[in-house]
Formats: sequence, structure tokens, C-alpha cells
Amino acid sequence: MSSKLKHDNRRLTDAERARQASIRAAAVRDFPPKAGGGRRPAPAGIAAQIRRAREAQGLTWYALAKLARIPNQGTVRAIEQGQDTKLSNLQAVAAALGLRLGLVEQTA
Repeated sequence: MSSKLKHDNRRLTDAERARQASIRAAAVRDFPPKAGGGRRPAPAGIAAQIRRAREAQGLTWYALAKLARIPNQGTVRAIEQGQDTKLSNLQAVAAALGLRLGLVEQTA
């Protein structure tokens, strides 16, 4: 008997966000992470801004990919890690987060 999980693609309420934070804190207390472990920081620039905006809105990679109509959450992860990606995917992710890409003159 196989059943598919239903994904709920909506922003978390403040109560849900607080509940998840307390669950995460309890898990970290019970199972402390290895020293030096954890997530790598996003490269400076666009990647960091995308990650900050996604986390501020309480979205997962999966939820953001669905909002941006990108078929693979790995594309969002690649953008946040500063890897090469198609410009159309980057624009779609930025638009889903309420951001806009722009060109800036280089300074010497």
C-alpha cells in the first residue's frame, strides 16, 4: 500500500514557525552537531540575497521551486551555492521572492 505525501506550499504562520523552531532547538540539544559541521555560508552577492529572502519568507527549496515553476529543487540549491544556472531560472526564483535582477556598472 503506497500513499503519496501531499506537499503544502504555503508560507508558515508565526505560530508554525515558532513551533518548528522549538522542535529544532530540542533536536539540537538532544543531538548536538559535530564541531565544524553545519551548512556552508552562501557566496556573497546574488546567492546570499536569494538565500536570505527565501529564509525570511520561511520557504524551503522545494516550495520556492514550485512558486517559481522550476521542476527541480536542486536548481534553487545550486543558485544559493553560487553554481552556474540558467538566467531564466535565476529570474524566476528572484521574481517568486519579490526580487528583481539588475545590472550594475563595474568599478575598477
